[in-house]
Amino acid sequence: MYWPRLDPDTEQRMRARHARAAKALDVRVEPGGEFWGWAGRTLGAPGRTAAGQPAWLRLVSCPEDKASGKLRDGALDAQHVLGDLDGRRPALLAVHDAVDDGTAYRAELSARVDQPVLSDDPVLQRDLQLPDSWWADLTGTLEKVAAVDTDRVAVRQQYMDRAIPEFVGIPAPAVTCWSAAHSDLHWANATAPLRILDWEGWGQAPEGFDAATLYAYSLLQPDTAARVRDAFPVLGSPAGLAAEATVCAQLLQTVARGDNLTLGGRLRHWSQELRRR
Repeated sequence: MYWPRLDPDTEQRMRARHARAAKALDVRVEPGGEFWGWAGRTLGAPGRTAAGQPAWLRLVSCPEDKASGKLRDGALDAQHVLGDLDGRRPALLAVHDAVDDGTAYRAELSARVDQPVLSDDPVLQRDLQLPDSWWADLTGTLEKVAAVDTDRVAVRQQYMDRAIPEFVGIPAPAVTCWSAAHSDLHWANATAPLRILDWEGWGQAPEGFDAATLYAYSLLQPDTAARVRDAFPVLGSPAGLAAEATVCAQLLQTVARGDNLTLGGRLRHWSQELRRR
């Protein structure tokens, strides 16, 4: 359960809205298995449809005036454009929208993934011994995503131009290739056998962005981090520099805000390597 910074009022409100969404979609929520997103912004739980199909009901909340755009429609867009990626992405079955007291809620009903995520925390806390077939499935799936044509944007050039000099200490590297990416590929969003969860933020990013993200969240486990680099030769190459610098800047920015503090030292070391390159 990924449950940081959750206050009791948020917990009560989100559980109540989740129950309403389940009723609206005719889903019976099963006890146990709650999964909270950052600061209680999302709440997911297993359930079954009226036809008995295993499903996952995820509720997303945001201020009403921000209930639009990339994150809001990410799952819907992914279903329309990517489908289930040969079973690697849980199919979206239905959505339900509601607004209450200035907060907008979207409930997303998806096919359930029965395998547990590889980590309860996005930052990997233990080395993983995953078979070569898992890594082949991952690289193949991300290649299929990268080949998709989309006008969705996950990383903006304006952000790179501002954040990379501030947090990494180099000018933003030129992007040699923009391609579609999941954009939030960490260990709490993946399972074995491979399923990749939470597609709300997918879109165009510098080549190698997903690989760089997974590498960043592996930095506390050197063996797994090395395995990520082996699987994705773009890391360490000139073509991957823009993606690596962007991900490093993003996470160093979170450290500056008081989050992901366990990664701080490793990220600063990574930024030094990027400056040398």
